[in-house]
Amino acid sequence: MTKQPHLGLLTCIAAFAAIVTIPPDVAHAQDSLKIFISVDMEGIGGIGTGRMTSSSGKDYALGRELMTAEVNTVVAAVFEHGPADVLVNDSHGDMQNLLHTQLDPRVQYIQGNLKPLGMVQGLDDSFDAAIFIGYHARAGTEGGFLAHTGTGSVKGLWLNGTEVGEGGLNAFYAGSHGVPVILATGDLTFTKQFSELVSTQTVATKEAIGSSVARLHHPEDVKARLRTGTLQALANLEAVRPLDTRGPITLRLRSASTTRADIVQAIPDVRRIDGTLVEYDARNMTEAYKLIRLMYRYVTW
Repeated sequence: MTKQPHLGLLTCIAAFAAIVTIPPDVAHAQDSLKIFISVDMEGIGGIGTGRMTSSSGKDYALGRELMTAEVNTVVAAVFEHGPADVLVNDSHGDMQNLLHTQLDPRVQYIQGNLKPLGMVQGLDDSFDAAIFIGYHARAGTEGGFLAHTGTGSVKGLWLNGTEVGEGGLNAFYAGSHGVPVILATGDLTFTKQFSELVSTQTVATKEAIGSSVARLHHPEDVKARLRTGTLQALANLEAVRPLDTRGPITLRLRSASTTRADIVQAIPDVRRIDGTLVEYDARNMTEAYKLIRLMYRYVTW
């Protein structure tokens, strides 16, 4: 005859199981996504002039509000999709443009210009995905609204033979950490250009008529597009592959002046190719990124 468990023992086991059962919200938290958001300004939907992107310019205050609103729209869509850990990095100019007190309180925010990794500060291989908001086309792009690369001192940038702008540069860096860029937003010229490098979801926030003129959409229309685009990007996250950029990187940078190239050439192992073009073989993308930022941001002449 099989001995039956004592009723009191069964009651204790059931009570213990009830105590240690993981609540649904905690269980879901284990599946939360870690999202990195880099935010530039020229590609924000309501930005129609260069002066709106400068702290001394007309309507800069409005530009900051539009920038912050677009970030909040994307962040809200991320949390609509599910639990998330979101880090926002201000990536324009002096990198203190977003209105911190108006940002979605669920995010963490990096502010300030003296960053070794600039627009990708804080991004590492712990993130599930990266999102680029408010970006623009690379220097010299016809029909690109306020198109440039880094600063006006850079006329061209190549990584392993591929010409890139800021979006491409940052996608290369994300790829070196195995992080896919699942969404990129900015003017139509930028989104088309970025799609040639990365197969991912994009949202065009406006259409450039010229280098400093744009056809704008109402902010509410832009926010609706951003919400839809973000939800689609998250739904397709598993299908998006990061760029394969984990190996050595050969970078080439063309400056606006021979004088700047003279100065940059003084950096050990930087090779002069011609009057304004220099080249460097980096061990990895992190080394390449830091040197690029040094060359275009802090070498001034």
